[in-house]
Amino acid sequence: MPSLGADMEAGKLVEWLVKPGDRVKRGDIVAVVETQKGAIEIEIFETGRIEQILVGLNTEVPVGTPLARIQTELEATAGTAAAAPPPSAPAVPIAAPPSMPAPVAPSPPPPSPPAPPPPPVAPAAARPRVSPAARRLAGLHAIDLATVTGSGPARAIVYADVERRLGAPVAQAEKKRAPGLDLDAMRTAIAAAMARSKREIPHYYLEHQVDVTASEQWLARINAARPPDGRLLIGALMIRSVALAARRFPAFNGFYRDGKFEPSRAVHVGVAIAIRGGGLAAPALHDADQVPLDELMARMRDLVQRTRSGRIRSSEISDPTITVTSLGERGVETLYGIIYPPQVAIAGFGRVVTRPWVVDGAIGPRSVVSITLSADHRVSDGHAGALFLAEIGRLLQEPDKL
Repeated sequence: MPSLGADMEAGKLVEWLVKPGDRVKRGDIVAVVETQKGAIEIEIFETGRIEQILVGLNTEVPVGTPLARIQTELEATAGTAAAAPPPSAPAVPIAAPPSMPAPVAPSPPPPSPPAPPPPPVAPAAARPRVSPAARRLAGLHAIDLATVTGSGPARAIVYADVERRLGAPVAQAEKKRAPGLDLDAMRTAIAAAMARSKREIPHYYLEHQVDVTASEQWLARINAARPPDGRLLIGALMIRSVALAARRFPAFNGFYRDGKFEPSRAVHVGVAIAIRGGGLAAPALHDADQVPLDELMARMRDLVQRTRSGRIRSSEISDPTITVTSLGERGVETLYGIIYPPQVAIAGFGRVVTRPWVVDGAIGPRSVVSITLSADHRVSDGHAGALFLAEIGRLLQEPDKL
């Protein structure tokens, strides 16, 4: 059971996507675990074959509990070599002495009658795949999933199938909740993590205002000939600028654990995503400092969609190295975030507003955004934080270099 956040102590395994004997490779989704943050898709980090499932469905186990046993390719190769019999020496014929008669080979024993074939084994019925939301609804109403016909991909049983089996729409309160999400539990987890953060982390806060007129003009040119679903948003530029600045200033990119700071070589930017109904999650955009802007934008759209539907991958929720949050679309001009432990920094972006600004000695209207930094004083100080914010601002003023 992977640790999917500093506040996670246990998780419930609600779906297996593999069975013993299946071949898997690094990055495959093998199971779904329910936590206070929703339904998390568990990825595997080895290539090999599933030997044994150790945890059954709907079982809650502590973090660190083995869920399954896998035989890696290296182990399989070593086992095959150990099982192979040593090569036998070639037979060398030996001539009998002249004074002795040649030995007569004994006659072979009569062949034993062939063993009767084993009785045919009826194939086991394949267990249908069931979404976490459908499984929960069936459990609430004591519905046997074997009596439900699936209409999802590969005949998987989805929420609507269980609804149809009930014969009537479920209660409105149940329908409001996104699949895989328990917003009350998520709110409890958020409160626990933020209380710990404010209790243990000595925060300091900085603000920096940046002229982003160049970014807006560059985006307008780039997006002019693109369809709506292929356009870049200024949010992608903000995330990219934070990622590049974090790569240059590693004191803001990493984890504070066991009394010391562990800088991260990779830059995985956590994106704070509001979930309808009151939840919040900050899954990671991996290697945000390296992928092209168009790919980063596509990943952002996919991440927001999956997070709001309650389907986040374990690597996305467990390894952000720095977080970006924004309430600009809600009209907020300045916000100061709370660091999510064990991270050491969070950058905030407000709404882009038009303000009078001095450019080349003349005052004119410019697009300005407020950028804030909340950072861990055990790892960095205000001087380093100011340089970090200035680097973000410089990058936003040179969008063609992002």
